[in-house]
Order: sequence, then structure tokens, then C-alpha cells
Amino acid sequence: MSVDKPETEPATPNIEASPRPAPAEPFGPDLRLRIRQQEILAELGVLALQRTSLQELLDSTVRMAAEGLQSDLSKILEYIPGENRMLLRAGVGWDPGLVGVASVGSDLASPSGYALHTGKPVISNHLENEERFRTPELLRAHGVRRAINVILQGDGSPFGVLEVDSRSEGEFTEFDISFLQGAANILGMAIERQRYEDSLRAAVEHQQVLIKEINHRVRNSLQLVGSMFHLQAKSAQEPMLSHALEEAYGRVTAVARVHERLYRDADVRFVDLSAYLTDVCNDLAEVTAPCGLDFEASEQIRIGTDRAVLVALLVGELVTNAAKHAYPEGAAGHITVRLARAGDTAVSVSVRDEGDGLPEGFDMDQSRGFGMTIVRAFLQQSGATLSVRRLHPGAEFHLDIPLE
Repeated sequence: MSVDKPETEPATPNIEASPRPAPAEPFGPDLRLRIRQQEILAELGVLALQRTSLQELLDSTVRMAAEGLQSDLSKILEYIPGENRMLLRAGVGWDPGLVGVASVGSDLASPSGYALHTGKPVISNHLENEERFRTPELLRAHGVRRAINVILQGDGSPFGVLEVDSRSEGEFTEFDISFLQGAANILGMAIERQRYEDSLRAAVEHQQVLIKEINHRVRNSLQLVGSMFHLQAKSAQEPMLSHALEEAYGRVTAVARVHERLYRDADVRFVDLSAYLTDVCNDLAEVTAPCGLDFEASEQIRIGTDRAVLVALLVGELVTNAAKHAYPEGAAGHITVRLARAGDTAVSVSVRDEGDGLPEGFDMDQSRGFGMTIVRAFLQQSGATLSVRRLHPGAEFHLDIPLE
């Protein structure tokens, strides 16, 4: 019996695997350049929104523009209307010492001048054969073979021209115009914003100067009126008239001091009442001597300027009355003024002395004294309320004043 032998399996051929082909590059060089240009525009937009100085922004723009067009030369030409030229305000690739000094003509015969006056971009890919425009000497000296210019235009008058130049052969295209004009538009809006901010800043500074000047003149006028009262008081023959004129002099000069302390803040509509009354009380201390005068405040309190003046005048009258009546005949003593917030809508001010106290039967509403008459008038004008406490020793006048 024969046995069939199994057939021998054919040997697997020893074939060396060939290397896999490298994956195809997803983007060609042109597309990579366009993507990079969009990235540059985004970076420039972020930079324009930051608090970057104008010169730093110009320097960054020319550097980014040169990178975006793969060039070694770029510049910003600022238009100088009175001199009919454009100044090299910022640039990369130019000889040292030219930025801020060199200039080119701004007439229609130059590429940059044409772009400036017409608003149309200009491409000159073969400057050696250019017949439309003359080639500026600045470009000849640097061996520039091709150039592209776009206007730097904001909402107002044009700032100048953004230009990229190249020593190499090749051609700038419409795609390059789109990129460069996009960069110029971003820069133009940033320049216009800075112009607007500078204009507003100048207007605010001018307004502040006017306000300070008006306040200064009001103070001087009040001091002049006070001086006239003072001279009349010295020349008056009747003691009562002389005394009345001296009191008028004191009140007018007090108002002058109150005005002198105003308008130190950038926002003239409001003042910090605690700082304001600190200054006012320092002034009052000079006229209430030998009485000592202290001022205490719990916190800063913002209040309208007009109301702050009323509070200061009320405090001035109450402090003067305390020095005059609590410590008669020039006796030494002490007066304390305290300021605190009274809820969200009001402030409280107290004027306390440690003197002889209020006379028997004192009625604030019925008092015929000129000082209390003025206080009642200020209370009615400000909507404040005044209460009086008898202390041992002394007395305390307490004001509750609405913030509005």
C-alpha cells in the first residue's frame, strides 16, 4: 500500500519591503504664506487694541509687513502737508540714521505720493523699467527692484503711506495688496483712535484749566470784598458797626477758603468730603485760635461739589459759633468735628465743644443771632436736619445731610 507524500509548500520569497512614500505636504508655500499673513494681521490687531505708543505701533507694523511679504525692506512715510513731502517715520532694512530724517516727495509722480493722493495701491514690480513714476533716490541707493504702496487712512486726514520694498526679483500680487492694505487699515484705525484720545485729553485738560482759573478768580474776588469789609470795619466810628463789618469780613473770607479747596479732583462734579473737610478745618483752626480744632472721619465719602460747599459752610458757622460763644473772651478750649456715613443716602457731621454750654432757654429755631440765622438758611437749602445735645461740659451740634 503506497502512501501519498504531502506536497511541499512553496517557499515564501524573501522580498524586502520598500519604504512607504512620505505623506504629501498639506499646504504649498504660497498657501503657507497666505496663512501666515492672516496670522500677522490678527497679531497686529491685538497690538493695536493695547495701550501701545504710536511709535512702537509703527515700528511693529513695518516689521510685520516685511515678514508678511518676505521682504527685507519696509517703511512708513508720514505725510507733512506744509512741506509737501513724506518723512521716513519708521522702517526696517534701511541704512542707520535715515529713520526720522530721510524723506521723499509727496507729488503724484512718485509711487508713494500717488497712493497717498488717490487712495489707490501702487505696485511697481520692475522699477528699472518703470515709466509711470520716478524712482525715489532712497530706493535707488538701496538697490530696490520692486515696491508696493498703500495709503494709511483713518477717519480723518491720511497719515501717510505703508510701503514694502524688495531687492530681489519677483512680483508683488493682488494678494499682497490685500494683506498690506489690511495691515494699513488696522494701523490707520489705531492712529485715528490715538488722535481722538489726544484730542479728548487736550479738551479735558483745557476744561480743567478753565475751571481752576474761574475758581481762582472767584476766590480772589471774595477776598477783595472781604478786604473792603475789613477796611470799613477799621474806619467805622460806631463799635457795633465795626463788629458787624468784621464778622462779614470773616464770613466772606471763609467762603473764599472753601472755594480755594475745591476742584482738585479730575472729576469736578464730586469731591471726597473727608479730605475736603480736613482742609477746611485746617483753615478754620487758624481763625479759631487759641481754641484747638480736630477733625475725624471714618472713611472716604464722595459727594456732589455743590453739597460739599454747603456742608463746609455749615461746619464753618458752627465751629465759629462754638469758638465765639463756648469759649468767650478768647479763652482756650477744644472743638471736635466728626464726619461719618449715615446709611447709604446721608452723612452725619457733628461739632462738639467742651465749653460753658448752651444758655438756659436756648432754642435753635428761635435764636436771633446772625450765625444761627445763616445756619438755618443753609439747612433749608441743603435739606439737612440739625439737632443739639447738652453735654457736661459743652454742647454738640449734630447734622444729618442727604447725599443728594
